[in-house]
Amino acid sequence: YDGKCVFCRIARREEPGTALLPCEDEDLVCFRDIKPGAPHHYLVVPVKHMGNCKTLKTEHIPLVKRMMEVGKAVLQKNNFSDLNDVRMGFHCPPFCSIAHLHLHVLAPASQLGFFSRLYYRVNSYWFIT
Repeated sequence: YDGKCVFCRIARREEPGTALLPCEDEDLVCFRDIKPGAPHHYLVVPVKHMGNCKTLKTEHIPLVKRMMEVGKAVLQKNNFSDLNDVRMGFHCPPFCSIAHLHLHVLAPASQLGFFSRLYYRVNSYWFIT
């Protein structure tokens, strides 16, 4: 836990302004992005403090898969069912504003605006899917 990390505080329910969405994985939390790039834009965050996507190793593959499953489940609970029109990914440093691992879940990807299409561009130098 890093008390200076806003995502750590959100995960511990210490940020009253951020509502957590129902999540069936006790090691993860999910909430809406404060600057949504799509009609549905959620962040899936490990409760335990982790660095950014550059710190991921082979042993983290199950964690990333669970993060993706939580993202899909939250979309479905929010009446979005076209899982072929979803973009999920991580911003690479120095393009991530919070140094705590977080998966962006955006839908429908077909409705991303001009800047969002750039900012969340598939497998770009700054955003890996």
